[in-house]
Amino acid sequence: MDDAKKSGLSYRDAGVNIDAWNDALGTIKTFVNRTFDDNVLRDIGSFGAMYQLDLQGMQEPVLVSSVDGVGTKLKIAFMTGKHDTVGIDLVSHCVNDILVQGAKPIFFLDYLACGKLDTNVVVEVLRGVANGCRYAGCALIGGETAEMPGMYQTDEYDLAGTIVGIVDRQRIVDGSTIQEGDLLIGLGSSGLHTNGYSLARKICFEVAGLSCDDSMPGVGRTVGEALLEPHRSYAKVIHILARVVTIKGMAHITGGGITDNVPRILPDGLGVKVDLSTWEAPPIFGFLERTGQVSQAEMLRTFNMGIGYVIVVSPDDAQRALHVLNQGGEAAFQIGTVISGEQQVYYEGDMTYAASH
Repeated sequence: MDDAKKSGLSYRDAGVNIDAWNDALGTIKTFVNRTFDDNVLRDIGSFGAMYQLDLQGMQEPVLVSSVDGVGTKLKIAFMTGKHDTVGIDLVSHCVNDILVQGAKPIFFLDYLACGKLDTNVVVEVLRGVANGCRYAGCALIGGETAEMPGMYQTDEYDLAGTIVGIVDRQRIVDGSTIQEGDLLIGLGSSGLHTNGYSLARKICFEVAGLSCDDSMPGVGRTVGEALLEPHRSYAKVIHILARVVTIKGMAHITGGGITDNVPRILPDGLGVKVDLSTWEAPPIFGFLERTGQVSQAEMLRTFNMGIGYVIVVSPDDAQRALHVLNQGGEAAFQIGTVISGEQQVYYEGDMTYAASH
């Protein structure tokens, strides 16, 4: 009888390496702990994360939560071997989702699952998650890393996250006060953010026959660089704006684009008219439209088209809001008007695309 039969099988023989994760945990703790504030009660590694709520100044605190993933943008990380930005995407997407209700993020939890644990990759992914949390001002208080042989292809993983934020009930933004004549302000996106990647990959790699290292025509960056540009977080500037003007409604422009996301916040009997000529979309969208021969309607319902977030304010507050947003480093544009009609977006004007730098 050989030594293997004498000792019997181990978890590692089945493809799960607990020691590798334990070795990486020390490195991960160093940057995760930098996201902690005084309300985090336990270090990572506990069975459950504990966070003490600071409710000072709040009359009726309401918790707001959201869960999301990065989608097929992960495929670009696998292709390029660059894993330190998808964690930022994950946090920013979740932060923006609860920001729509006016909530401030307080803590975040992540979930990473893979077929075989590559500790270097996991460290880079979680470094990105921690960086996203630090920028958003929330604590990364826990998560789960699962090694599941046979569930995922070699060198691939899935990533998801849950965020919890808080808002005083009287300050919840729900769109209920939006009325005809109110104005829409759009905040510029950094690119695709985390939506439309199945179509973008098909255009880039199948139709155009490009690789991640090739230059994307008319964009001035490689395909990999352009597609991995991180999702913007708008939380900091929106919370500053909320102290200056009354924000009536907000929409995070994710899957479905402006077409499907803005109507979600409109009261019955109201639609919006959006003027496509009021901003220039980043050049990546022009490349995708031309190369894939994608209709404008399909582009507007698949991608954010350069507008990552929409705010609704009264006409009296519009110029002040634009000033605050621009001072905060955001590219902000007055892109439309609330009108009487069905809960949908009516487009006018012609879309233009910015030139590459």
